[in-house]
Amino acid sequence: MTIFAGLGRTLAATLVASATFAGTVLAQDATEEQIQAARAAMNALDATAQFDSILPQIAERLKGTLIQSTPNYGDLINKTVDEQALALAPRRADLEREVANIYAKTFTVDELKAIADFYNSSAGKKLLQSGPLAAREVIKAADIWAAGISRDLAVNSDKKLEADIGALKQAEGQQAQ
Repeated sequence: MTIFAGLGRTLAATLVASATFAGTVLAQDATEEQIQAARAAMNALDATAQFDSILPQIAERLKGTLIQSTPNYGDLINKTVDEQALALAPRRADLEREVANIYAKTFTVDELKAIADFYNSSAGKKLLQSGPLAAREVIKAADIWAAGISRDLAVNSDKKLEADIGALKQAEGQQAQ
């Protein structure tokens, strides 16, 4: 699931950026078929799971701020903020609708079905599960490779420059005589 979270965040960021710049194409209303296909793709990707912690995090920050300013009322503040957060929890569906609309307006119904089919397949599920680990390993390999390339470039350049500068100095020395 960790891999999926990384991929989901990347996909969500890409979709939001696409939606921002797509202009009139996204101004159209999505059809019910598009919304249903978008929800299927979202469910396969677990695309909004990374947003589950937003309301609890906001509530915790608010509690911390309020308790800091009036520490004698910590219990009341905790109780009140928790109640109000729970009252706002149903608004999570608003985000689901917005994301479904973004997906529906960004991808065709056939693309959404293909996305859902792939991510519901064993290969898609494995990509979601193992993709973040593979991505970390790829980054680690690239870092090791870059360090080796950097070292070799510096060593090779130094050797070549020493030889070329030595030859230039020797030529300059012969011209001065």
